[in-house]
Amino acid sequence: MEKSSMEVHNVLESQTIRELPPFTTNSLSPSSSSSSFSSSSASSSTSSFCGIPLITYSPVQTDLNGTEGNGESSFNEWFRFFGIMGNGSGIEWKDIENRFDRISVTANASEPVLKWSDFGFCIGMQQSPEFANELLRALRGRKDCKTNITKGELYSFWCSLTDPCFDSRIRIFFDLCDRNMDGKITENDIKQTVLLSAATNKLSLTHEEAEDYASLVMEVLDKENRGYIGISEFETLFRISLTRSSLQAKQSSMTHNSYDPFQEPTSKAEILFRFYWRRAWIILFWLVVCIVLFTWKFIQYRHRAAFEVMGYCLSTAKGAAETLKFNMALILLPVCRNTITWLRSNRRINSVIPFNDNINFHKLIAGGIVVGVILHGGTHLACDFPRISSSNSSIFQQTIAPGFGYHQPSYLEILATTEVATGIVMVVLMAIAFSLATKWPRRQSPSLPRSVRHFTGFNTFWYSHHLFIPVYALLIIHSMFLFLTDKVAEKTTWIYIAIPILIYAGERILRAVRSSCCEVQILKASFYPGKVLSLKLHKPEGFRYQSGMYIFIQCPQISPFEWHPFSLTSGPEDDYLSVHIRTLGDWSYTIYSIFQVATLCRAKEYPKLYIDGPYGAASQDHVKYDIVVLIGLGIGATPFISILKDVVNDIKKEQNNHNGCSLRKGPVKAYLYWVTREQSSFDWFRDIMKEISNSDQKQSVVEVHNFLTSIYQDGDVRSALISAIQSLHHAKHGIDIVSRTPVRTQFSRPNWFSIFSKLAWRHRGARIGVFYCGPSALAKELERLCTKFSAKTTTRFVFHKENY
Repeated sequence: MEKSSMEVHNVLESQTIRELPPFTTNSLSPSSSSSSFSSSSASSSTSSFCGIPLITYSPVQTDLNGTEGNGESSFNEWFRFFGIMGNGSGIEWKDIENRFDRISVTANASEPVLKWSDFGFCIGMQQSPEFANELLRALRGRKDCKTNITKGELYSFWCSLTDPCFDSRIRIFFDLCDRNMDGKITENDIKQTVLLSAATNKLSLTHEEAEDYASLVMEVLDKENRGYIGISEFETLFRISLTRSSLQAKQSSMTHNSYDPFQEPTSKAEILFRFYWRRAWIILFWLVVCIVLFTWKFIQYRHRAAFEVMGYCLSTAKGAAETLKFNMALILLPVCRNTITWLRSNRRINSVIPFNDNINFHKLIAGGIVVGVILHGGTHLACDFPRISSSNSSIFQQTIAPGFGYHQPSYLEILATTEVATGIVMVVLMAIAFSLATKWPRRQSPSLPRSVRHFTGFNTFWYSHHLFIPVYALLIIHSMFLFLTDKVAEKTTWIYIAIPILIYAGERILRAVRSSCCEVQILKASFYPGKVLSLKLHKPEGFRYQSGMYIFIQCPQISPFEWHPFSLTSGPEDDYLSVHIRTLGDWSYTIYSIFQVATLCRAKEYPKLYIDGPYGAASQDHVKYDIVVLIGLGIGATPFISILKDVVNDIKKEQNNHNGCSLRKGPVKAYLYWVTREQSSFDWFRDIMKEISNSDQKQSVVEVHNFLTSIYQDGDVRSALISAIQSLHHAKHGIDIVSRTPVRTQFSRPNWFSIFSKLAWRHRGARIGVFYCGPSALAKELERLCTKFSAKTTTRFVFHKENY
């Protein structure tokens, strides 16, 4: 339901009142000001920060004039005309002067001048040259803006753009919008500036939408229907925006510096122990077992006759061999997905064993195997075999001759034996698999040479990893033909690997049988910008899963052997399954193309798909917490969509329950922070977001924060008009102009420190689960912040990261 101009005024006016603190007149509520589903329904007149107040001025606004509080910092933050240098600081005159000196030209023996087209580069707006050209036009007024610029003129521009007076800055922006420089801004002027700002911020905007937004601005500001607005009306819009920014700055300052006075001091060591004790005891136990096995075999061969020939090289090689047996058996268990999913469903086991780190543990064991191979194979090749071939013949005959048929072999003869040949082949196969499983080859890193990149990628990783089959076959053969050992009881390799191989083989058979029976009917295929394919699948009978789980998908038309994991974006209560697939590799690009062709040709049937699963993931642990924070970067939001649906459904059940006993199994509050760099990404989950919004109007359970990094951050003049119109439109229609959902989009990257500060203040004494899906670089920062705020506040943040 849309609102009239007066209603928009009332809504915006009420926002200023709500900005004031509920407990004192000089402090601010720590509650978040970002959009939440609980308050941003279709009739979002009561949404959290629906828009910019246009009438009411609070006493805090004295900050705007620099006479109170942190007004000076407000000026620096808002209507910033200059870009940001690589070191994160604002451009100063010396930076501009250096750029001028570097690119200026001298014509006709006159003073150096700057080409008008280089003005944007000089002031740090090289990425938005069109906006810089319009800014130059505004600075020059009615003069020809396409003439060269002297250093003196450039300095005067710099002084104007850095003038601390808010009125001076707003006048420049007013002139930028005023196309014919007559002191009046018409609806068409606003439309053209909106289109310019949208293009500068890489936003998709049609001329019709720009006309609607310009009309909205005129409706709110042009009260006398003159057909234009003057500097005073224009100033009102942005002055109140600056007021809100000042309020938010004070709020952040308070939450950053105000820790819970009743908190108990917690040492960093205690926090680290709480976070990592499960990982620590597993790794410690693994290391102890490896050390015990190595020591046992080392001592055993220290007292063998062969020690007289090969010395400690033999003991080292045999000790390493024993750890290799153990690790070659253990490395299979972390990738037994069905077994892990079944075990993690038991809360007692899941509370002790960190199943979320199964892939990391798999990699750790692989590292242990590499060390074992170097010690075992290296000491044999570099030490043991040369000593055997060159040892004193009498000592050889008295000690190890029976093991070699009483013939002292040469070095080459030793290499030609079955046990050595199989060992070398195993090392070569494992080296290939290990190399192609590392980060750069697996993801086809651009840093790799083009000729090498052609042979890398996920497919190469997948197929090369199946070299483990001949490796284990060779390991059995290798263990049957050991030097210096004739006793069957000492040939124990099969004892180590038998059970893990049986479990793994059983898993593969189960997956093959289950997936062959799980051809799913495709109900709908949708295509979104960014080459994202959304599939809505028929839910097989008896298919049960928890939110946060994922499935494997196979398309026989592409390959009968390739299975790829995708998070379920449907809720457990839904009668269908849904996944979102982004084209990030050969397989995903091919399946996108196949479905696109089938849709365009209106084929009677979609290509066949088989599914395998569901399997547990880190996000599945959200049920352990009353409060969860879900952080997704780009397509990394997929595992959390299912969780949001599940949280809303749980609260619904709780409210409809009249028996008095609680049915809730999951969180009572969920925050989603979705960061993306493309506006089109919001299309992926638009329908789902609206569905959750409609379900969560009265429950105040789900709070969503969208961040678009392609837009210049709040305070930058290039995004100022977009921000103002965004607020007006959200106040009247309840829809954000950027995401086109009820969730208001925030600009630039999130300030994670500020976000964690607010969460720690709002939920003092609580235990919050932080779930992240995205690149590893941010994961380290988030984990560090979880540790820091858990140590400095009474709130406990527990970090979880998705690993596929």
